[in-house]
Amino acid sequence: MPKILDAIIKASKINKKLLAVLIDPEKFAAENYSYFIEKLPEAVTHIFVGGSTATTAQSEVCVDFIKTKTNLPVILFPGDKEQITEKADGILLLSLISGRNPEYLIEQHIKAVPKLLNAGLEIIPTGYLLLDGGNQSAVARVSKTKPIQQDEIELIKNTALAGEMLGKQLVYLEAGSGALIPVSEKVIAEVKRDLNIPLIVGGGIRNATQLKKAYRAGADLVVIGTAFENGEFK
Repeated sequence: MPKILDAIIKASKINKKLLAVLIDPEKFAAENYSYFIEKLPEAVTHIFVGGSTATTAQSEVCVDFIKTKTNLPVILFPGDKEQITEKADGILLLSLISGRNPEYLIEQHIKAVPKLLNAGLEIIPTGYLLLDGGNQSAVARVSKTKPIQQDEIELIKNTALAGEMLGKQLVYLEAGSGALIPVSEKVIAEVKRDLNIPLIVGGGIRNATQLKKAYRAGADLVVIGTAFENGEFK
């Protein structure tokens, strides 16, 4: 049963805002993350695990450790099929619909099928849009795709809606890890206005003010990574 997705949809319908912390397995070290995970703010509802080039072994070690420290759902946010581990609770099966590289539109998904068939993970089809965050993101570099400029609002909105029409269950607007500029309120509001599925927003959010702005604009779930990792979020 799709417990994770159902809970996100239910929260969206009643305007209950969700918050995920993204942990990159490549940066993970148990001695550094033990205290970090135990002291996460009560507002955190999900743990995302993933990076651009992490290995299966790194992902498994990271997820294993997190599962011993929290009962929050642990969801894979994979850069490629190598990061899939059955130790997690679910996976955002990301299709990079903002780009035109077939490797990240469908090829990685085909390669992932043997792992996913017997993994027991809740699979959540997700339309993933990379937007310009003011710097070159790891996603753009690895996927060899260009982010959409944030002033191209009609293109962003139509891309998100195309994802929904293709059957994606979530839309994820991503400015990139360590983005200098988060996804703008205008972009979030325009996409959310016509979208009928939950909206995730991540990248470049470093403080409570930016978090509240994203929520007010229409984000259902916000993802924070670098700011929490570095202890910068205030």
